[in-house]
Amino acid sequence: MQVFVIIPAAGLGTRMAAGHSTSSPKQFLDLDGLPILIYSLRAFAQVPEVKSIYVAVRKSEMPRVEAQVGSYGLAEKVWVVEGGDSRQESVANALQALKCEDDDIVLVHDAVRPLIDPATISRTIDAVAKHGAAIVGLPAVDTIKQVERTADGAIITATIPREYIVQAQTPQGFRCGLLKRAFAEAAADGFTGTDEASIVERSGVSVAVVAGSATNLKITQPGDLELAGFYLSQRTKR
Repeated sequence: MQVFVIIPAAGLGTRMAAGHSTSSPKQFLDLDGLPILIYSLRAFAQVPEVKSIYVAVRKSEMPRVEAQVGSYGLAEKVWVVEGGDSRQESVANALQALKCEDDDIVLVHDAVRPLIDPATISRTIDAVAKHGAAIVGLPAVDTIKQVERTADGAIITATIPREYIVQAQTPQGFRCGLLKRAFAEAAADGFTGTDEASIVERSGVSVAVVAGSATNLKITQPGDLELAGFYLSQRTKR
């Protein structure tokens, strides 16, 4: 069994750009002296079980990422492939590029979750080996309300018990054959999922949950970059 990683990084990061001084996509923004994407790549490169990492970026960004991969000593494990106009297209392109057997494991991780740790990655690999599909998830701490949208705003229709809710994070991992089959079915049906798990779930596959962490945040807005910097500073003090 081999483990492969796909990191879709072709997004433009419009929410970050709206409140940030640079128009650079958020995965290339600086976090304590390094591009955000490099933190994500390094975390997976440190896991011995990971054979190779496929990062999918826009065609115009491929030379820049290839140069970064080389300069940060990641060329042995990291391959740069062309992404698509959506996350789903980028993951599909990377899936086509990697050569995996049905029983191999494929992990998909957000490029802008730079503080993922190797221990969580290893736990996710173990969960996929056991269940066939698993994601990292964070238990909900706030009370969750189901609402109906009206012309006057949202109206609460139900309160959902928190024990039934997790906030999906990444990595999300699957047996390669299962993921390829689910993506093929989604493409045939014209279905677009919100994440890889949603695409696999519609095939009737049960997906296990691995405990996540608040530090494994997704950087989408300027305030998230400052918070990630704080978490990173606390990590380096240990």
